Amino acid sequence: MSTRKHTLPLTTWSSNSLWKAGPKPIMVLCISLLIFGIGEGLLVLSSLGSTPWTVLAQGIAFKLDKNVGIVSFFISVAVMLTWIPFHQKPGLGTILNIALIALGLGLTTYFLPAPNNLTLRVLLTISGILFIGISSGFYLTCHMGSGPRDGLMVGLYQATGWKIGLIRSLIEGTVCFIGWLLGGVVGLGTLCFALGVGWVLQNTLNFLAKNYTSRTTH
Repeated sequence: MSTRKHTLPLTTWSSNSLWKAGPKPIMVLCISLLIFGIGEGLLVLSSLGSTPWTVLAQGIAFKLDKNVGIVSFFISVAVMLTWIPFHQKPGLGTILNIALIALGLGLTTYFLPAPNNLTLRVLLTISGILFIGISSGFYLTCHMGSGPRDGLMVGLYQATGWKIGLIRSLIEGTVCFIGWLLGGVVGLGTLCFALGVGWVLQNTLNFLAKNYTSRTTH
């Protein structure tokens, strides 16, 4: 019997398997991860600050004199180790998370020009946060595995029952603060992301649970 206290909503596109699924879960998973990547790209184009996890990678890279990409990879590995006490398991969504978010990010930054106007940069930041928060709700409710950082968030939610928005904000805020202490660069976009993305995700999950739930578990 599962010891999890809480679970994410089970929707009409949720899969019963971490690795095998029908066309609908796969389609929702792929589209939502691409949109997630587009959101990442919009944040990059806004030039108003990196995401909190990137700030942490920057800070550690600065202290160790290592490449930020390599540090980011090892942070992902370390975060996945935190899944163990929460009994989180990787799935197809974990693999596609890496590939499709990178694809969406790359296409967005390649085809869209970076604006110089501050108002447009702020709009890109807000849009990026909305894209990431909403798409996260859709891809997580596919129940096919999450990315390293989202897996930690889901594990904490299942163990504590705290609101997803609160958990995400606490994680992002803590990571941002530590990264800043280590020398990572924090901007307006970083703070907006840390404080806002969790609540966008929370409202998305609430909306999906209310309107698209196919069955419930306890």
